[in-house]
Amino acid sequence: MFKETSTQQCDLLVIGGGINGAGIARDAAGRGLSVILCEKDDLAAHTSSASSKLIHGGLRYLEFYEFSLVRKALQEREDLMRIAPHLISPLQFVMPYVNGLRPYWFLRAGLFVYDHLARRDLLPSTRGIEFSQHESGASLKSHLQRGFEYADAWVDDARLVVLNAIDAQQRGAKILTRTACENLTVQNGRWLAELCHTDNFSQQYRFKVDAACIVNATGAWASQFQVRCNASNSPPKLRLIKGSHIVVKRLFNHSRAYIFQHPDGRIVFAIPYENNFTLIGTTDFEYHGDLDNLKISEQEIDYLCDLSNHYFRSQISAADVVHSFSGVRPLVDDGHADAKSITRDYRLEFVQLPAPALHVLGGKITTYRRLAEEAVNQIQLALPHAPVQQAWTKKACLPGGTIFSEEPSNQNVQEFSRFLTLCCERYPWLPTKLVQRLARAYGTQIHQVLENSHDEKSMGEQVLEGLYACEIDYLIQREFAMTAQDILWRRTKLGLHLAADAEQVLTDWIQTHH
Repeated sequence: MFKETSTQQCDLLVIGGGINGAGIARDAAGRGLSVILCEKDDLAAHTSSASSKLIHGGLRYLEFYEFSLVRKALQEREDLMRIAPHLISPLQFVMPYVNGLRPYWFLRAGLFVYDHLARRDLLPSTRGIEFSQHESGASLKSHLQRGFEYADAWVDDARLVVLNAIDAQQRGAKILTRTACENLTVQNGRWLAELCHTDNFSQQYRFKVDAACIVNATGAWASQFQVRCNASNSPPKLRLIKGSHIVVKRLFNHSRAYIFQHPDGRIVFAIPYENNFTLIGTTDFEYHGDLDNLKISEQEIDYLCDLSNHYFRSQISAADVVHSFSGVRPLVDDGHADAKSITRDYRLEFVQLPAPALHVLGGKITTYRRLAEEAVNQIQLALPHAPVQQAWTKKACLPGGTIFSEEPSNQNVQEFSRFLTLCCERYPWLPTKLVQRLARAYGTQIHQVLENSHDEKSMGEQVLEGLYACEIDYLIQREFAMTAQDILWRRTKLGLHLAADAEQVLTDWIQTHH
């Protein structure tokens, strides 16, 4: 079934609902531009939900003299912690020294530079540790005797995308998920886009958008999209690097993460994940396959298991992998032959002909806000009739981030544990673990999720363990969720904790109630 609707007009059409697209839509809407964002799947359905879940400077990039990128990322690290203290939290990393790999003095020097490239208010400095006297040593093999402890931050990557989209919508943007851009033409110096939305019942609705400017924030598809826009006759400037992660049952009983060196020069993280698990990744392999059908390979699983087994006392194999995910990082081709050596910095390419368009190439989740700010600065200059307003996103919390103050502050980060305690006291009729999950996911928006609830019964049906009707309704009505997969794997990570039939149970419930 197809429906035709009238053409919608806007200043800016953002194509792509990953972290860069959502960040640009938020920034632009906050500066007074009329914005429409379309995403062919769910928000964060691809690379933006397949990261290592870290907000970090990229310690290993120092090895390739990427000082500017690392500095930029380190500056953003604490700014992001302040605007989203419920999603982004400090995380201590343990780096074992391995004889025969990078020298001890080299690691110490690199970490010294890492500590001093940007100001730190929230995170401690690096220190050397002896594993015989440190709790992280108990889970490591005996040949590992000393190392370093340094600080970075952890993030719920998919929710970070969603919150940027929510804030963009609250500032006037239209967010259209499951809406593909099927065709682009130019009329009178403006873009005419043909969009097609597909609902849960496979019904399609086609309509047109007349935009003064478009943003190509399609990530791994960016080079293909450039060609569609007739913006460039040059070869694609992106190299697609596949990164995969595995999830296994918890390998250690403390809250620190590990950063391991591999003899091939790669770095792999082992991170506490969802209380009961350890997340291990990532890989770096050139990818030329289907971008919509990414799966971890047996080779990648073996690679990550072998590296884990080299360091941890607890040994794992492919049979121990309870979950895995893969993403393709679109990296700007800087001429390096080795995937791990390619720059992780971004490039913005603005073209005026055949109509104004901005192409976002590369980037990483840590620098998304800075990328968006630079992008909107360029867009404002190209749209003479658009309002010209100053950058603002560094000074405004994302939804749910106003923990104890309305503006970004160190207090919101440093006293987040007190917020968790206050939430548990406010909702004593709920299990502590459930309240903490909701508070970390939604921040102060937890009170909207539970606004009509005064006991467990008033939360509605418990559709799955720990997932009540009131939360499902909130996610569908306020957070653009449409399917069970959206809810179980991106808005939450409950899919890890539930039985194999959970997705079907939730799908049936959604079809019945929505």
